[in-house]
Amino acid sequence: MPTPINIYPIDDKTLGLEWDDGRKSTYSLRVLRGSCNCASCVDEITGQRMVFPEHIPENIRAIEARAVGRYALQFVWSDGHDSGIYTFEYLRQLAQNG
Repeated sequence: MPTPINIYPIDDKTLGLEWDDGRKSTYSLRVLRGSCNCASCVDEITGQRMVFPEHIPENIRAIEARAVGRYALQFVWSDGHDSGIYTFEYLRQLAQNG
């Protein structure tokens, strides 16, 4: 699985990731935050999503991105949410391009 080598803001609403295989991906911050798969955002028993991108404020910001082992990123969001882990595979699936 490719690994991100650079994380950078594109503008106030978009995040960019550059991967070690040369691919570049972009993400709407609102969609990225609304796609969190943690137990607060997706019911652990039913698997039903409880938080959707449309629930996320337009002005959401990623304050920090932390590496989780060699397989994922954890974002700290401006709304205080920080329990989601985004595997590299999931990030590739969520990419708006590339």
